Amino acid sequence: MKGSLLAVALSVAAGVTSMAPLANASDNFTFKMVRASGATCLPNDAHARVTIGTAGQNQNMHIELVDLVPNVGCTVFVTQHNDRPFGLSWYQGEITTDSAGRGVGDFTGIFSNETFVLGDSPVPMAHVGIWFADPVDAGNAGCSGISTPFDGDGNAGILVLSTTNFRDDHGPLLNVGEVE
Repeated sequence: MKGSLLAVALSVAAGVTSMAPLANASDNFTFKMVRASGATCLPNDAHARVTIGTAGQNQNMHIELVDLVPNVGCTVFVTQHNDRPFGLSWYQGEITTDSAGRGVGDFTGIFSNETFVLGDSPVPMAHVGIWFADPVDAGNAGCSGISTPFDGDGNAGILVLSTTNFRDDHGPLLNVGEVE
């Protein structure tokens, strides 16, 4: 009898947990960003670990960069799409790497399934992209030195890390529930 009750309890628990696809804002949700296809100057294992957690009535996006170019600035954007064309994009700020190519940044805002731009209809902003803050740094690292607009001054380098490991129509920020 005890074995049957335990089996039923475990079945119910498994069923309940599978019914909750979104992380609550009060929980941490972590995902990985991958090296962008054009960032051939970076090691294949260059990546970022992103954790979204509650910060009062907002959320904190904590980003840890790994194996990037040493001692450079990188800009962070929340984007509509995971690759070109990125669509609507929202500048968050910069992260500077150390001598080992590692960096950490924290940004406060709404980074969830409620992140959108309102025009004629809501446009979800569900992806994250990281660019070289300066095209000269990209060129010096052996990547393309072309200029892109992804920086506060409108003059950045190429995309370094992205969320192309997520479907374009379901970026990682859609997995984070609203702030309660």
